[in-house]
Amino acid sequence: MSSPLLHPIPGDEPSVFSVSELNARIRSLLEGGLPFVWVKGEISNFRIPASGHHYFTLKDERSQIRAVFFRAQNRRLRFVPEDGLQVICQGRISVYEPRGEYQLIVEVMEPEGLGALQLAFEQLKKKLEMEGLFDPARKRVLPSCPRRIAIVTSPTGAAIRDMLKMLQRSPFPVEVTLLPVRVQGQEAAGEIASALSNVQALRERFNWDLVIVGRGGGSIEDLWPFNEEMVARGLAACEVPTISAVGHEIDFTISDLVADLRAPTPTAAAEWIVARLETVERELERCREQMADRFGKLLERLGHRLGLLEKGLVDPRRRLVDLRLTLDDRLERLQLAWRRDLERRRTLHGHLVERLLLRHPSRQIEHSRGLVTQLDKEITHRFLNRLSLLRHQLDQALGKLEILNPLAVLTRGYSITYGLKDGRIVRRSSEVKVDDAVRVRLGEGFIECTVTSVESRDEHSGA
Repeated sequence: MSSPLLHPIPGDEPSVFSVSELNARIRSLLEGGLPFVWVKGEISNFRIPASGHHYFTLKDERSQIRAVFFRAQNRRLRFVPEDGLQVICQGRISVYEPRGEYQLIVEVMEPEGLGALQLAFEQLKKKLEMEGLFDPARKRVLPSCPRRIAIVTSPTGAAIRDMLKMLQRSPFPVEVTLLPVRVQGQEAAGEIASALSNVQALRERFNWDLVIVGRGGGSIEDLWPFNEEMVARGLAACEVPTISAVGHEIDFTISDLVADLRAPTPTAAAEWIVARLETVERELERCREQMADRFGKLLERLGHRLGLLEKGLVDPRRRLVDLRLTLDDRLERLQLAWRRDLERRRTLHGHLVERLLLRHPSRQIEHSRGLVTQLDKEITHRFLNRLSLLRHQLDQALGKLEILNPLAVLTRGYSITYGLKDGRIVRRSSEVKVDDAVRVRLGEGFIECTVTSVESRDEHSGA
């Protein structure tokens, strides 16, 4: 009997599916029955591969589901998802057919309880605080007399008008440079960061004392560009002292924490500058008054002293007569001293001339010349004597050498015999044999001989 599962009733759908058909049917049912759903849960196993997609698991106390947040959608997130974060997601259910797994394709994600912008604010605040960007020790000292101001804000907003109106109250001329930017919208943060970069690059050219970054009030979304990380880092990198003037007093942004000074409103920032300059003006006025008072007292003291000097001043004509008499007396004494000194120097000069004549070089030269001549004669005489003595000694040595010269004996008929092979002198007849070749040296020349006979005789017997 055939199984009913293998023979479906006509008109009904087949009851046996391949795995691919079953997964496709499940996918069709899920995507058709649940086009969009809202799901809340806790993020776990969160990861971001090189593709930029977010892969994670949503879970509660009893169950979990895989989820994916594709890059095109997650780029709009204001906060950074992380493990343990409770979120509410809107998405659609889909089935990944190759593995038969269903998952949630996330389109929108919001943190549960805390708003997305508030969460992003807290996350960035924590990150920058750990890096030390809020540290008071890092912040620059604000100038005491700021007169060259750079303002980064919208050129059409109420903030720039209010600041300019307030700066007109300054007791000193204030030079304002406006760097126009958008202060809300997605492009605003990039423009504000770029303007801060321009302030940093042009600071030496324009020599700004202060830069104000801000805008008027608005919603948290309107003020959000001043909570962006790129703006915060631009403020931290700017070497010109900065004031953050964003929104109203109740508004607080990341820029307020990074800037060197927070002003509750743009108008308050301008008021701070005017108050600073008014303080400088008051200090200058106080210094002027103090200087005038001191100068008046100094003139009074000098006038009193001048009066005392006038009373003690002698008639100039009498003073001139006294000075003339004193001058004549000094002149006579000087002339007398000069004549005495001249006479003394003349006497000294005569003594020196006499001493110089006694030690004139010509006398020394003549004496030395006679001494050299005498020494030359003595040296020549001694040299000739020594040479004669040496010649006599040489002749005696040559005579002795001639007597002792063994070759001189040869001239009297003697000869010296050498062995032809070894060149040794033959002194005895026993040193040669018959037919040996010998070399005989005569008084003049050599002869070579062959021994024909050898005779041995007593050396004391007669030849």
